Amino acid sequence: MTSPDASLDAVRDYWNRRPCNLRHGTAPVGTREYFDQVEARKYMVEPHIPGFSEFEKWRGKKVLEIGCGLGTAAVSFARAGANYTAIELSSESLKLAQQRFAMLGLAGNFYAGNAEELSRVVPVERYDLVYSFGVIHHAPQPQKIVAEVKKYLGPASEFRLMLYARNSWKNILIEAGFDQPEAQSGCPIAFTYTHDEVRALLSDYEILELRQDHIFPYVVEKYVRYEYEYQPWFKAMPPEMFRALEKSLGWHTLITARLPR
Repeated sequence: MTSPDASLDAVRDYWNRRPCNLRHGTAPVGTREYFDQVEARKYMVEPHIPGFSEFEKWRGKKVLEIGCGLGTAAVSFARAGANYTAIELSSESLKLAQQRFAMLGLAGNFYAGNAEELSRVVPVERYDLVYSFGVIHHAPQPQKIVAEVKKYLGPASEFRLMLYARNSWKNILIEAGFDQPEAQSGCPIAFTYTHDEVRALLSDYEILELRQDHIFPYVVEKYVRYEYEYQPWFKAMPPEMFRALEKSLGWHTLITARLPR
């Protein structure tokens, strides 16, 4: 599933070849219609994101996102009134995120660079929220990013991140050879974490919340054609049972942390 010895260049090249969620829209890439489609599909497929992110909570506050991708969460933060800043490794993703902000008339600060060296790229100042959803586990040295984040937090700041869960439905399928960590094959690095490993990674932080969510339920062959049909075993499952399964075996470990007080 992962190649711990993969280089940063390999990671950058991988996400430049096809930025995450690039195929979430069918309209011409870069158009307003395309970005609207990307946003709609993102939150339809991953409906837990708005509740975890609490975009409106950060109105008038400073948000630093590690790995903005195409800028879907970025737009949500900026629309809600946050003072938004991002760092992104993939130049292709960053270009589209900046284009998206310009098209929507939104303000944001964007930096190209490696978050393992965050303080060499983004000026060190205090942020109310440092946010990273599904990014740090793709870095060659996630612990370096976690250490760098501390420089940007104050006593009341929060660090919210999502890491892939080892004890998850998806990882079980991956290890059995039925799935892969990303939609496109060949992902150079995709670390997974147990809850104890998350605590070890964040040993310098106080963890306020640690939970799992999200199982992808759709028939992949139809999903890529923008048809949303549940796998037969999920279709037969009562919604409350499926939610219980997501909370126990979800692919996404959702973490809220802060500096110790």
